[in-house]
Amino acid sequence: MGRAHQMGKGCASHPTRAGIFPDSRRGKHNVAMRRVNVIVAGTVQGVGYRFTTAQEAQRLGVSGWVRNLHDGRVEAELEGEEHQVDALLAWMSKGPPYAEVTASRVSERTPKGTEGFRVVR
Repeated sequence: MGRAHQMGKGCASHPTRAGIFPDSRRGKHNVAMRRVNVIVAGTVQGVGYRFTTAQEAQRLGVSGWVRNLHDGRVEAELEGEEHQVDALLAWMSKGPPYAEVTASRVSERTPKGTEGFRVVR
């Protein structure tokens, strides 16, 4: 398992990233990829959190999935270039207008080369 850290405002340190994949779409030979599992708590169900997370992931070019958990939290697996994943994590720390994120946990995973983003029901 990867190292876990709390996501939030002003988090300047990041655990070591794993994974280098070729990326011919952008003319780059090696792109550092990052994959994380994130669990978000607070008012995150019934406020469009999953749907807007998927929209934001697609806008940023992040792959993975997002789902509701039975205990009222939301879980997601995110994969993409480091700056893309970091941008989505920053967005997820706030969420859509009616969400109120009170806590989150981010755990590093090994990149798999996943493509596309889906909402898991």
